[in-house]
Amino acid sequence: MGLPRKLKMMDLFNDGNSYLGQTGEVTIPKLVRKFEDWRGGGMNGNVKIDLGLGDDATEFNWKLGGIDSLILEQWGAATVAANMLRFAGSYQRDDTGETTAVEIVVRGRHEEIDFGNQKAGDDTETSVKTIWSYYKLSIDGVEKILIDIPNMIERVNGVDLLEKHKANIGH
Repeated sequence: MGLPRKLKMMDLFNDGNSYLGQTGEVTIPKLVRKFEDWRGGGMNGNVKIDLGLGDDATEFNWKLGGIDSLILEQWGAATVAANMLRFAGSYQRDDTGETTAVEIVVRGRHEEIDFGNQKAGDDTETSVKTIWSYYKLSIDGVEKILIDIPNMIERVNGVDLLEKHKANIGH
């Protein structure tokens, strides 16, 4: 029997600027695929046809204590990959002491900046929803998943799932 790897420490970087001690919470983006039912003639049941990434797959939600001027300066960015966020997490198994580094890099722009309730003497935080067009997940420095929507790349364990499709359309 083994114990799970649990997050022990983390940091969030916004365009290279560390939020160590300021990041309250990070909701790591879900990996979501869009499946549609298909039941063709002669089939005795449905299968789910894979149509690529799910419509809500590109959200990265995070919270900071207080208020931060950098995210305000980034508001209204013109391009889909204007801002880079990097989550760095250190996970540990309590049975072996083994640590694992997890890094998630996204490039996108902020869709929502929510300042929440402001009351003197109470905890205040800013919630940000960043919509990404680029996503990379690495574990112990090894790339596991890379998704670059504008450049038509979806790599899993080093294999680009879109490579043959791109070749079929002349890219």
